[in-house]
Amino acid sequence: MKAFVFPGQGAQFVGMGKDLYDNNPVARTLFEKANEILGYRITDIMFEGTDEDLRQTKVTQPAVFLHSVISALCATPNDNPEENRPRMMAGHSLGEFSALVVSGALSFEDGLRLVYARAMAMQKACEAQPSTMAAIIGLADDKIEQICAEVSQMGKGVVVPANYNNPGQLVISGNIEAIDEACARLKEAGAKRALPLKVGGAFHSPLMQPAKDELQQAIEQTQFQEPICPVYQNVDGQPHTAPEEIKQNLIAQLTSPVRWTQCVESMIADGATDFTECGPGKALQGMIAKINREVNAHGLA
Repeated sequence: MKAFVFPGQGAQFVGMGKDLYDNNPVARTLFEKANEILGYRITDIMFEGTDEDLRQTKVTQPAVFLHSVISALCATPNDNPEENRPRMMAGHSLGEFSALVVSGALSFEDGLRLVYARAMAMQKACEAQPSTMAAIIGLADDKIEQICAEVSQMGKGVVVPANYNNPGQLVISGNIEAIDEACARLKEAGAKRALPLKVGGAFHSPLMQPAKDELQQAIEQTQFQEPICPVYQNVDGQPHTAPEEIKQNLIAQLTSPVRWTQCVESMIADGATDFTECGPGKALQGMIAKINREVNAHGLA
């Protein structure tokens, strides 16, 4: 059984989507529609900008979203399209918005508007107080959870598990001082590595509450439809098709951990054997291989 998965922020690269724009009329129309909705030519930055340009918050998230969604919508069907149609979808953090558009739960236009609103709300929350994230490699999840809870009680700020990427890799998120303390303690506890990430904020932590409040208003004013297949959402790793459930889970996502391992395990338990990563990079393919090496994970043909 086939599944589509969509990457999050960090997968971007200069030149992403240019081949699609140049060679596919449908893709070109969607990219131009995006330029109009955003009020600036994001395609110029995606195709010919610098790495620095592409790292701007107002660019990064819409850019990854556009590449992912347009790649999936323009994918050439094989000889038997019914057999090759995805039966389930999921996205990592930002990628959940891509999954909801491709599954039909959100329109392309509404999905892009929400992604842009999310990016700007997150940027404001990041600027409100110094915060960051770190990847912890080679330590059990429960040990990381325990140490994060202990550090959070020390008065140095908040630190929480943020991304359950795959067994042996968990990203933590919080105030800079709390992250530094947690990384030191996690290495003492046996973590192989504790790597600070080059991000400007504590995504998927309580520090994103202002962004959650702002995004909630936009989501509640947006119309959602029942998707063509279940979407496995980050907050609980479970399949959802009810529009109201999807909306509430999407609102909760900003301050809740991304349970990617649980999403993939649930999809496999429900019959997924073939995962197609739609969008830039190969990060999800690597994560899926570490979660279960018996399934097939690849990019779009």
